[in-house]
Amino acid sequence: MPLAVGTRLGPYEILSPLGAGGMGEVYRARDTRLGRDVAVKVLPGHLMANAELRARFEREARAASSLNHPHICTLHDVGHEGDIAYLVMELVEGETLAERLTRGPLPASDVVKFGAQIADALDRAHRAGVIHRDLKPGNVMLTKAGAKLLDFGLARATALGAAAGGSVATMAPSPTIAGPLTAEGTMVGTFQYMAPEQLEGREADARSDLWSLGCVLYEMATGKRAFDGSTQASVISAIMRDVPRPMAELAPMSPPALERLVGALLAKDPDERIQTAHDAKLQLQWATDAGSDARSGSAAVSAAVPSWSRGRGSKLAWGVAVVALLAAAAAWFLPVRQPTGTGRLRYTIEPPGSFSVTGNSITAAISADGRALVLVASDSSGTSRLWLRELGALEGRMLEGTEHALLPFWSPDSRWVGFFADGKLKRIAIAGGQPEVLCDAPDARGGSWGSRGTIVFAPIATGPLMAVAQEGGEPTEVARPDSVRGETALRAPCFLPDGRHFLFVSLPRKVEGYDVHLGELGSGKRRVVMRTWASPVYAEPGYIVAVRGAQLTAQPFDPGAGKVSGKPMTIGAAPAALAYDGAPAVSVSRSGVLAYSSAGMVNTRLEWWTREGRFLSAVPLPTGSWNPRGISPDGRQVLLLRTASFSETDIWRLDLTNGQASRLTFAPTQVRGSAIWAPDGNRIAYGSSPIGPEQLFIQPTSGGPPRLLYGSDVALKNMYSWTPDGKFVVFEAPDPRTGWDVWAAPVEGTPVPVPVVRTPANESGGWISPDGRWLAFASDESGRFELYVQAFPGPSEHVPVPGSSTSGNDGAGPCWWTRDGREIMFLAANQLRVAPVEAGATIRIGPSRLLFPLPEGGLGACPAPDHDRIMVAVPVARVARAATVIDMNWASEIHR
Repeated sequence: MPLAVGTRLGPYEILSPLGAGGMGEVYRARDTRLGRDVAVKVLPGHLMANAELRARFEREARAASSLNHPHICTLHDVGHEGDIAYLVMELVEGETLAERLTRGPLPASDVVKFGAQIADALDRAHRAGVIHRDLKPGNVMLTKAGAKLLDFGLARATALGAAAGGSVATMAPSPTIAGPLTAEGTMVGTFQYMAPEQLEGREADARSDLWSLGCVLYEMATGKRAFDGSTQASVISAIMRDVPRPMAELAPMSPPALERLVGALLAKDPDERIQTAHDAKLQLQWATDAGSDARSGSAAVSAAVPSWSRGRGSKLAWGVAVVALLAAAAAWFLPVRQPTGTGRLRYTIEPPGSFSVTGNSITAAISADGRALVLVASDSSGTSRLWLRELGALEGRMLEGTEHALLPFWSPDSRWVGFFADGKLKRIAIAGGQPEVLCDAPDARGGSWGSRGTIVFAPIATGPLMAVAQEGGEPTEVARPDSVRGETALRAPCFLPDGRHFLFVSLPRKVEGYDVHLGELGSGKRRVVMRTWASPVYAEPGYIVAVRGAQLTAQPFDPGAGKVSGKPMTIGAAPAALAYDGAPAVSVSRSGVLAYSSAGMVNTRLEWWTREGRFLSAVPLPTGSWNPRGISPDGRQVLLLRTASFSETDIWRLDLTNGQASRLTFAPTQVRGSAIWAPDGNRIAYGSSPIGPEQLFIQPTSGGPPRLLYGSDVALKNMYSWTPDGKFVVFEAPDPRTGWDVWAAPVEGTPVPVPVVRTPANESGGWISPDGRWLAFASDESGRFELYVQAFPGPSEHVPVPGSSTSGNDGAGPCWWTRDGREIMFLAANQLRVAPVEAGATIRIGPSRLLFPLPEGGLGACPAPDHDRIMVAVPVARVARAATVIDMNWASEIHR
């Protein structure tokens, strides 16, 4: 039976469950002596009566205690409490590699970095005479400090270890061994990482762990298991007889040296396998160190590494090191140009200091000549700026006056950068000086600078494309959404070399993707070229680089004819941070340099804080990406959004009285950012879609299928509140004529929504006061998003909420009314603030005051019904730091 919260095991107080399975139950606990949180692993209760198994459990503890290493989970203590035996281990914050792999393969630089750390941990264990025997993604934790190897519950001492040190007894199989393969016809797990000799019942040694390491590296690089199947027999047959699919087919951007190493680790005969984890670590570290030595501008370099041959270790080490360092140096000291060979040279650039890069790929833009990169980098307050990095320089610099910058793009001569900020289209010379305002762009969605001195841009989220001279002036319309085709927005233009034709995408499309059009200045003509999931980019000498499914592809394109030809050729996996909003996936220079941004998921821990920002307690939940969306009216439950990947988010409900979490929605219907409680607490409303236009649903919390509240072909809809009588749900949606508006949809009867706030400006949100008389919403009518209050259902005068303005496209809010309606609590620029309210025949909002800033990288907050406590999402581990990947010769892959 699971241990209850508050149970004491010696000096350790159980706080919350972390996981359970055949290898034991694991809990978060508090060491009351040292005042630290730890992980407590308990032997499964049904095995406790067996004295022999308890003895083996203690031997497991002794084996693990000998493994003091930065990439091995540390064992602190072992003990008994009544009939319970337990281990006390280091509490590792982060996510397992298995969880990370649900979002796809890792970047090559992370594969070699984490792989080297895992190999180093195995080397330490093997030297101590301990074999892991269950190395798999679920037993590797990714933390801020790197990879941590977990659970030596299947470890056993080896004769080599006993002979060498004499301190480790030979161990029989651990009592915490995972169960056997599941029944025929179901998916299997651990067996997919077992070496052939283990499946044959032969003695496992250190080389068996190396086989498992090869399986893990393969999966990290490709996102696919090396050996898979639906039954026991099919998996075992694959391991014993098959060769995995070449990594180059699944992950073309992986270094060839990595594939050679994995092949050597996966040799069927242990004698033909790499013999030690130390050797595997060296091969991986050479790649990592080469990137680190050039980290002033570069990271993982794809150097050519000879195939493994035993007995030539030292010569191989020197050879690889020299080749890798020369390649890294070339990235900085040779002129940037299209390489003539077929090898691909790649490295990463990270933002400066405490700055971070958002996940959207259009935050990185490579110059037309391929010699410089501009990033949108945000500081801890959320303020974005443009950061310029010349690829031949060791340092970058901020471009002054670019606060709140978004969506940068380059001039054809690479001397200027265009961008959007504060509701304006601007440009700035990279040589220095202040930005120049060109024209209005209230809620921009991309721009492109043509060779004839014209900039085409999307000034609002739902509307036409406009053109303006590069010196500024009055913009003119060049293309507008076609209502007959169901279009609501045109976005992300990309000029062709002639400076007259340009590509762009139209929204919305459903799950099939977005239509790519070819437009022409001065004519209004356009034609559909292809369909994709992201705005296409034209690349010399005649390709369209676009996203198809999860792959980044290049397809031959004839600009004169305006047609694609042949089959799309895969460049590699699409950037993990890609958002399904029509944004371009990459930036490509005329010289063939390709760049894109990537940002990992952020794991969060939920905590209760006071209004003054003082920590009260942690909310017991396993590690994950949790976003609190609202506490039930009775204060007993909270709705959470749990993000598993950039395209998979579901709603969970957490019972605050007993810590039990239950899932309410299930993929593939992706839940968007909205999930709200009904006033009676028995229903929720949310917006969901399988990537296409959102539909609004109502679902009972007691179970049962959701009911469609309102559906249409409008691409985006987000809900924010119910009216107190439960009769209407307030949501935002775009209109091609007026931009974003606030609507109310009836919960019963004919589902015909009515506009609540509809002006030429963009409005969003919609939070009803407790008495149902007032509506708070966000608007950019002043040029910056800020909160306003008006009578509901209106229309009436808009009263601004002081201190609520935010920059760029960030919006304002959310906000929450107190139960008595005398305060509004809200978020603005990542700060939690509160403003007093006086309401009678009219309403007055007093000056707001800061309560506390939210932690950087967190996923929001929401107050309890009494507003005295606030649940805050605190980041605990960023799985992958945001960066930009530079590929100097991507085209070589499609010509192979």
